[in-house]
Amino acid sequence: MVVLNKIYTRTGDKGQTALGNGDRVAKYAPRVEAYGTVDELNACLGVARLSAEAETDAALAMIQNDLFDLGADLCRPEMDKDAEAEYPPLRVAQAQVDRLESEIDLMNETLDPLRSFILPGGTALAAQLHVCRTVARRAERLAVELAAAEPVNPAAVTYLNRLSDWFFVAARTANNGGKDDVLWKPGANR
Repeated sequence: MVVLNKIYTRTGDKGQTALGNGDRVAKYAPRVEAYGTVDELNACLGVARLSAEAETDAALAMIQNDLFDLGADLCRPEMDKDAEAEYPPLRVAQAQVDRLESEIDLMNETLDPLRSFILPGGTALAAQLHVCRTVARRAERLAVELAAAEPVNPAAVTYLNRLSDWFFVAARTANNGGKDDVLWKPGANR
């Protein structure tokens, strides 16, 4: 586990930060952008949890923990050297993706099929989950871009892809099982 007894270190004052393997890189490096956006998503999720109750809150808490796993995964390059590491690097596992898929399927069983695109909104929780969905999509784009240049755990990218779907279905569920979804009306304001 991490022990944080001093929050500021001054080591980043010149625009660099340390990755999980100790390498120093620019704070705008693609890997830092990817895991930094996952951190932003986790903060958005913390706000969404203020409106969540019971099972939804418990599911969101699990996702928040997964997002820390994902950040730890993305901040650690050199997957080919995992076996040599002093401590085994934390990597997102397929089981985490599978759990999201199962939860999506369960939520989706209670929803009527969509006959229109929906606008972000409805209940406070649904609106916040749509914000989470869009930040998850941005994190996914950044992870895919990173994977085009450097090795990235494929399960990490898949997790982000599935997570944005999870947020979409959960937002519909938060909108009275989709009954209060805000439907897009193409060309309504022409």
